[in-house]
Amino acid sequence: MKFSKNYPNPFNPTTSIQYDLPEMAYVSISIYDIRGRELKTLVNAEQVAGFKSVRWNATDNKGKPVSAGIYLYMIQTESFRQVKKMALVK
Repeated sequence: MKFSKNYPNPFNPTTSIQYDLPEMAYVSISIYDIRGRELKTLVNAEQVAGFKSVRWNATDNKGKPVSAGIYLYMIQTESFRQVKKMALVK
């Protein structure tokens, strides 16, 4: 799996996360605050192979805007897991 850093970073008001699935896989992408609390689930589904892109608009699962700061995002499949940082500036 190829996984790019989010762009832009730092960002305001949205950022994109791009990845390339070599084969069909169950994909999970979630956003966490610096304390490790899950704020937003962006992807939680089986996806076909190919290039994908998902946007985050700096809101939580309830649609409420999050504050400026450092956030973590984790992308995982059955055989892959990676965590990266991003910064929201306001």
